[in-house]
Amino acid sequence: MGMTMTQKILAAHAGLDEVKPGQLVMADLDLVLGNDVTSPVAINEFNKAGFDSIFSQDKITMVMDHFTPNKDIKAAGQCKQCREFAGKYGIKNYFDVGDMGIEHALLPEKGLVAPGDCVIGADSHTCTYGALGAFSTGVGSTDMCAGMAKGKDWFRIPSAIKFNIIGKLPKWSTAKDVILHIITMIGVDGALYKSMEFSGPGLKNLTMEDRLCMANMAIEAGAKNGIFAVDEVTLDYIKDKVTKEYKIFEADEDAEYDEVYDIDLSQIKPTVAFPHLPENGRTFDEIGNIPIDQAVIGSCTNGRIEDIRAAAEILKGRHIAEGVRCIVIPATQKVYLTAMKEGLLEIFINAGCAVSTPTCGPCLGGHMGILAKGERAVATTNRNFVGRMGHPESEVYLASPYVAAASAVMGRIAQPSELD
Repeated sequence: MGMTMTQKILAAHAGLDEVKPGQLVMADLDLVLGNDVTSPVAINEFNKAGFDSIFSQDKITMVMDHFTPNKDIKAAGQCKQCREFAGKYGIKNYFDVGDMGIEHALLPEKGLVAPGDCVIGADSHTCTYGALGAFSTGVGSTDMCAGMAKGKDWFRIPSAIKFNIIGKLPKWSTAKDVILHIITMIGVDGALYKSMEFSGPGLKNLTMEDRLCMANMAIEAGAKNGIFAVDEVTLDYIKDKVTKEYKIFEADEDAEYDEVYDIDLSQIKPTVAFPHLPENGRTFDEIGNIPIDQAVIGSCTNGRIEDIRAAAEILKGRHIAEGVRCIVIPATQKVYLTAMKEGLLEIFINAGCAVSTPTCGPCLGGHMGILAKGERAVATTNRNFVGRMGHPESEVYLASPYVAAASAVMGRIAQPSELD
C-alpha cells in the first residue's frame, strides 16, 4: 500500500520504511513551538519533571503573541517566565514585543519551517505549516514539555482525505471562502484525526498566503493536520527564507484516502460562517440584513500582507459606518512595515479604523476588541464558538478580508460587489 505525504514524513522521522493508519510511532521533531499562554504550562511541567537541559537551542521557539503587549499583571508574569526560561537555556528563536508577530504568520516568514519537517506546537493552529509541505500539528503543553526536553513525540498515524484543487478563484473570492466552503461541506468533525491533503492542477493558482490560510483552518474540520503538495509556489516562497536542508515528500500514486473531493475554485463564492461553528457557512444568496458592531481584520488566518492589501482595496476612499468599530491587525512587524510603506495604514486611519501592533488579541477574546453582551462582529479569524471574542451572548461571523472590510463600510454583513 502506498503512503500519503503525511505518512511518509512521519515514517521518515520515526526511522521506518513504512507506516499504516492507526500505528503508533515515536518521531523526531524539527521544531517545537509555544506561545505566552501555553509555554508557561510546559515550563512548569519541565521543571516538575526535573529536566535540566533542552534538546536543541535552535529547534525550540517561543512567540509572545496572545496577550501582548501585556494586557494585565498575569499576562506580564507569563511572558516574564517565558523570557527567563529562554534566556536560561539559550533558546535562539524567542520573539517578544517589537520583534514578534502572530506565531503562525511569523515562523514561515522567518524560514523556521521547511518542506518535510515534523513540527509540534502548543497551539491548535500549528497545522498552518502544512502549507509548506511539512507535517505540523497542535499538541498540549505536556507534549511541548517532552518535545523541548527530548526532541521526540508520539504520534498515531492518521488516515487522509484528498482534496483535488482545480480551476481559479473568481474576483472577490478568496482562500478563506474555499476553506469555509470545505468545512461547511464536510463538517467540523469531517476530518477528525485525519490528514487533509491538498493537491491538483489548481494549486498553481493559490498563493502561499492562500495556502497558509487554508492549512490554518484544517483543525476546524477536526483534522490532525492539513498539508499541501510542494510545487514551484512553495519553492519560490522559501528560497530566500529557509537556509537549512530539507526534503520534499510526495504522496504515492497508490496512496489510500478515506475520501477524495474535487474542489473547483471557479465555483467558490464569498462565504460567511454564522455563529457558532465554522461549518455554518452561507453564501450571500442566503444572507439577509445582519447589522454589525465590529469588524476585525487580522489573525493567524488572515493577517498577512495580501489580506491587508485586500482590506485596503475596499476601504480606500471610504469610511466605516457610524457605530461600527474596525480593528486592523497586521500579523507581523514585517507586514506592518510593508503596509506602512505602501500607505495602507493611512488608508485605514482615514477610513476610521484602529490599527494595532501584531497580536492574537481579539481572536481568542483576549484583548484589543472584546465584544459586549449582544454585540456582533464579522472577523477574518478562524473560530466563532460561543464567547470566542467576548461575552457568551455575543456573535462572531467568519469571513474574508474583502467581506470584513465591506461589512465595516456598510454597517452590516456585506460583500464587496455591493460597493461597486
